[in-house]
Amino acid sequence: KIPGLDLAELTAAPRLYGLHATLKPPFRPNVSWHELLTAVDRWAAMMAPFALPPLEVTELDGFLALREATACPDLHRAAESCVRDLDGFRRAAPPEELARRRAAGLSARQETYLEQWGYPYVLEEWRFHVTLSRRLSDEEKRLIRPRAEAHFAAAAGRPRLFNEITLFTQASSSAPFLIAERFSLRGHQG
Repeated sequence: KIPGLDLAELTAAPRLYGLHATLKPPFRPNVSWHELLTAVDRWAAMMAPFALPPLEVTELDGFLALREATACPDLHRAAESCVRDLDGFRRAAPPEELARRRAAGLSARQETYLEQWGYPYVLEEWRFHVTLSRRLSDEEKRLIRPRAEAHFAAAAGRPRLFNEITLFTQASSSAPFLIAERFSLRGHQG
């Protein structure tokens, strides 16, 4: 508890999504559920597990997030592969969603990615993160960040293996993410 701050309000949006990091942005499938599950399982069968670097609490565009402490090329390759290899199963985003994304003020590359991939923050624009808060004021960050760093220190610094991906569903954009299926990575290192 932090006097003067409502932690439930500060974390309401990320709590809808749970502690997760997005590889492939949300999309509406253009195939049956069975076909989508089969495609994701096939992708997971080709991906080899790999070690993740420690995580740390950082600021990302005004939000607090867990991010990798050092660069992880394997993680970026996995995200790029997920976007590219599973894109054929994504229905085009509706115009209102594209307009909402554009309202954020996109760079030329982000606009190209929005058109091509349905989301502006993929490939070189992708940044691994586990969102911990809503956008915070400087004063809120000053109060919350040290506590978040202390809270996550032991777990964030622990070695971990990236060996599974999860497919989530969401009934609406304001509904919580629900775990639909987990897939073990079963490929072998090259």
